[in-house]
Amino acid sequence: MIKPPEYISTLRPYAPGKPVEELERELGIRDSVKLASNENPIGPSPMALKVLIDSLINSRPSMSINRYPDGSGYLLKKELSLKLSVDEDEIIIGNGSNELIDIAVRTFLQPGDEAIMANPSFVVFPMSVQALGSKPIQIPLKSYTHDLEAMADAVTERTKMIFIANPNNPTGTINRKGEFERFMDRLKEGVLVVSDEAYYEYVTTPDYPDTMKYFKNGRDILILRTFSKIYGLAGLRIGYGIAIKDIIKEMDKIRPPFNTNTLAQNAAIYALRDHDHLSRSKEINENGKLYLYKELDSLNIQYVPTEANFIYILLGRDSNIFYKEMLRQGVIIRPVGPQEIRVTIGLPEENERFIKALKKVIG
Repeated sequence: MIKPPEYISTLRPYAPGKPVEELERELGIRDSVKLASNENPIGPSPMALKVLIDSLINSRPSMSINRYPDGSGYLLKKELSLKLSVDEDEIIIGNGSNELIDIAVRTFLQPGDEAIMANPSFVVFPMSVQALGSKPIQIPLKSYTHDLEAMADAVTERTKMIFIANPNNPTGTINRKGEFERFMDRLKEGVLVVSDEAYYEYVTTPDYPDTMKYFKNGRDILILRTFSKIYGLAGLRIGYGIAIKDIIKEMDKIRPPFNTNTLAQNAAIYALRDHDHLSRSKEINENGKLYLYKELDSLNIQYVPTEANFIYILLGRDSNIFYKEMLRQGVIIRPVGPQEIRVTIGLPEENERFIKALKKVIG
């Protein structure tokens, strides 16, 4: 049998959870609560749902699913251009921001290059880098946050890319304006900063970096955002990137044709227009966050204050055993470390269900 290169054979694939229905069948439970993947618990915008239905029955070529999608994402780029005050050729559309991470890596790295990232952070960063034969340099978090000073110290002649998840997944922490500015000031030309801002709409702290200003100043930065989280379109897989025209032009050379589908593009346009849905999603998240903080405090369970729609909880016990015990209670969470779990902030009844199961499991 043909063998892959060692940097492929030694990769650990991403481990997705089983479908909820299959877990319920295996465990003999019903009405389980999924709090494992940081999805919007209220679902997508009603405006986005309406256009999805229209797309399925409409005969117009731009909406009909028997036609190939708009390969350039023209209408969605136009909508984003107006919202963000950027040119359309400064935007790239992807099958989720995951695909754009992979495209950026394949565009700007080659075997032997280095890419710097935090640990723990989004698992796709090191996977994409290693899959190309490049070397992921993982810098431990400091106080559960990216140590930007240490990341800048780690830059060598081989460094071509630096990943920053802000807010970070799985810890929910952010890097603030001052430290981000000092970090950017230290970087030399020729190093691409990939700022993954999948959860930026949830951030409430005023001291959050405005990465758009670095892009507008012509810096080598790629800003990634997604419709999977607060916009509730995770199942359609669509995201976007913002960068100077030269960066987008190079990435477009290897972007697969028709990489985002018609339904996703149309839903994303209307999701952007539904400001009420965005506000409601943020309000539900903030209320849920405060409730979970209060309950965890009452149980003397440690956690990391979050700027996202999930909470990183320090269990002090085996997280995999805890995960299985919670499954039996019909609550699905995500183990993300030996003694750490990540829990999505859900609807009020889902948050209450989590706390009830937590109390039962920990006795």
